[in-house]
Amino acid sequence: MIEVKELTKYYGEHLAVDHLTFSVKEGEVLGFLGPNGAGKSTTMNMLTGYLSASSGQIHINGVDLSENPLEAKRNIGYLPELPPLYMDMTVQEYLKFMYRLKKVQGKEKREEHIAAICEQVKLTDVRGRLIRHLSKGYRQRVGIAQALIGDPGILILDEPTVGLDPNQILEIRSLIEKLGKKHTVILSSHIMQEIQAVCDRILILCEGRLAAYDTKENLTRQDGQEKSLEEIFFRLTVGRDF
Repeated sequence: MIEVKELTKYYGEHLAVDHLTFSVKEGEVLGFLGPNGAGKSTTMNMLTGYLSASSGQIHINGVDLSENPLEAKRNIGYLPELPPLYMDMTVQEYLKFMYRLKKVQGKEKREEHIAAICEQVKLTDVRGRLIRHLSKGYRQRVGIAQALIGDPGILILDEPTVGLDPNQILEIRSLIEKLGKKHTVILSSHIMQEIQAVCDRILILCEGRLAAYDTKENLTRQDGQEKSLEEIFFRLTVGRDF
């Protein structure tokens, strides 16, 4: 589904992502875990084509992102850390706008498509409300809804629960688990409990480099002993052994 080889990004002389190589299988939920400044958002932006890589390759369903970006991006729905919402639009108006912007085929099916997405992310009751009148939790749902427009096979979610209250976090986590049953999902977060709760495989970044990449079971079972993800994360990113 996704193949990343030797992905590298420089900002001037600063190396933000250092020869990153990994793959994501169809139907898998991959968690990107790392401290702030580890290179998670930079990597997400390169995977979606919002940033160009300094070097390396990204293949989406066998399509080279740098050589055929439009075809590759059709397979991707993206929720950035700050959802690109227009506060003076209603939810319905905004999703119709995103439908047109993404040039989804079949205009006659637009209402049915948007209605199904709103039902899926529990926005049906607020479709006629202005986005600026919604809570932050509902705004995140609108952000996820726009990522689902066009029914992409891959969803890339960058810090989807940041700034939410505990109840909203649980609701969004539950939604991500359900989405993972129909889509390949890459979830970027610095919250370990979130990654552990919903992800099949975990990739840990530290200073732009790949520190670990495995199933959560294998990561936490080392040398015949069970260790918490917190212990593993701390050892890999701070360098202290437990």
